[in-house]
Amino acid sequence: MFTERTSVGLDVHARSVAAAAIDGVTGELIQAKLPPGNDRIVEWVRGLPGPVAVAYEAGPTGFGLHRSLMSAGVRCVVAAPSKLQRPSGDRVKTDAKDAVHLARLLRLDEITAVSVPSADQEAARDLVRAREDCRGDLMRARHRLSKLLLRHGIVYDDGAAWTAKHDRWLLQQHLVGAASRAAFDAEYETVLQIKARRDRLDRAIEQLAADSEFTPVVRRLGCLRGVSTLTAFALAVEIGDWDRFTGNSIGSFVGLVPSEFSSGQSRVQGPITKTGNGHARRLLVESAWHHRPRYHVGAVMHGRWEQASAAARARGDLGNRRLHDRWVRFIERRKRPTIANVAVARELAGWCWSLAVMND
Repeated sequence: MFTERTSVGLDVHARSVAAAAIDGVTGELIQAKLPPGNDRIVEWVRGLPGPVAVAYEAGPTGFGLHRSLMSAGVRCVVAAPSKLQRPSGDRVKTDAKDAVHLARLLRLDEITAVSVPSADQEAARDLVRAREDCRGDLMRARHRLSKLLLRHGIVYDDGAAWTAKHDRWLLQQHLVGAASRAAFDAEYETVLQIKARRDRLDRAIEQLAADSEFTPVVRRLGCLRGVSTLTAFALAVEIGDWDRFTGNSIGSFVGLVPSEFSSGQSRVQGPITKTGNGHARRLLVESAWHHRPRYHVGAVMHGRWEQASAAARARGDLGNRRLHDRWVRFIERRKRPTIANVAVARELAGWCWSLAVMND
């Protein structure tokens, strides 16, 4: 319930900030164009009739402004942009109007707030996303190299690509012409550089996963098949506060629930919504494929289980059996594998939640 006297909406950009404040006592609307910088914004907010509450949209500017305002004793809400209510007939959008709109929604308590991570949590998430970007860069670089060879009629057909054996095969290729050889050397060097960068990021993530605030959650999540240390750490930092969800609602947060268009007596369900955290959704979908083969506990899984509690091991084993059984039923029903895998990923999200909120 909104209790402050003044509600403030901020439309924050890299080089400018549009601010609007509504005084609940006098009804006065105060608007300003502020320069960037958290200290200047805090100074302007302190000059308003107090107490004051502030709202701004989550975006690329991060959460530093939220921390500055909270440390100054000003309540701050970071709004989820996709949940903001906007009039359907409003066709004029400016920074000043957005700031006023946020101030009004804040006063009406109609803002859905995002979970604000701590500075350490945000740094860990940046590390995970840097690794995610590196993975994409490596995939594109490998594609460019393989297609360059394909244009010269050179195709590798001796097993899986991008292994040590494949790397030795690449070193044996000699393209005709100086220009072609220079192009090959450049593409091959790019692959090696990005792979080295990815390996450095992997080592940094493994060190954090072994000794940080996320370690207990990472070890519990590792009890599930397909959830390696890197995947568990990425899920831990992307989800953050697991207690704000339930086993059912977490599927909606990662966009793995079906879209729905229902009215009256008709009910139509479509493809998954793909809303929310796309990074966590990709990890869950990839992990779900690991539950398709026959379930057995190998040396790798035993190694992960040794780092978790007995309750987490039992819970993980139950989840692994349940998810594999789901795959078996989908196969018996001749369900399309991609659709079946998304359904398994949705349930996998629930099992991850149950392990993350478990008390050791």
